[in-house]
Amino acid sequence: MSAYELSEMAEEEERQRKRAPWGVIALVLLTGLALIRNGSGEFDIGPPQPATAAAADSRTGVGVFGAAPGPLPYGVPDRVRIPAIQVDAPVMPVGLDTDGWVGAPPPQDPNLAGWFTGGVTPGEKGTAVVVGHVDNSLGPAVFYGLGALKKGNRVEVARQDGKTAVFEIYGIEVFAKDDFPGDRVYASKGAPELRVITCGGGFSKANGYDGNVVAFARLVEVR
Repeated sequence: MSAYELSEMAEEEERQRKRAPWGVIALVLLTGLALIRNGSGEFDIGPPQPATAAAADSRTGVGVFGAAPGPLPYGVPDRVRIPAIQVDAPVMPVGLDTDGWVGAPPPQDPNLAGWFTGGVTPGEKGTAVVVGHVDNSLGPAVFYGLGALKKGNRVEVARQDGKTAVFEIYGIEVFAKDDFPGDRVYASKGAPELRVITCGGGFSKANGYDGNVVAFARLVEVR
């Protein structure tokens, strides 16, 4: 094989690597969702951050309803509700843009979440991903309170097929943007799981947020 052909293969591999959904998600969530916070008034303290005791574990999840339900078929999410932090927001699909990056919901709408179409739908076997802004230039946004969640809190995802997938949180953590554990966060556990992600960690005007808050949840009920 010629040097030119080897070079072409290397370039194609690099393009594929850059466009691999989970690798792309890990990067875009560290940058595209890092918005400028309101730097004055009541928002100076920043969003709540996860407690150390809320770190995710690897135990098989069984909610108060007993054995976990089986996976659902494909069903586009329509709305996400997190009662513990008063979240009730519509969900829009977000995919990859022309440069191969994951799109985020429009920042001007503070009460809007995004479902990444490169993954499974919430309730299907595998790990579904819902993202949203922590704030915008005017103040808190949809997932501002995500870091305050605790193990056992619920995330309800209403789907367009009329079903609601109810997930129970088993971990909530913040990860530095330069050491984001993509495999741990996004890998399939062989059962229906959900990740809810927003920006978090420290903040600077120069670089935005230096990490991401990730809520780990598993399906425990279907309504």
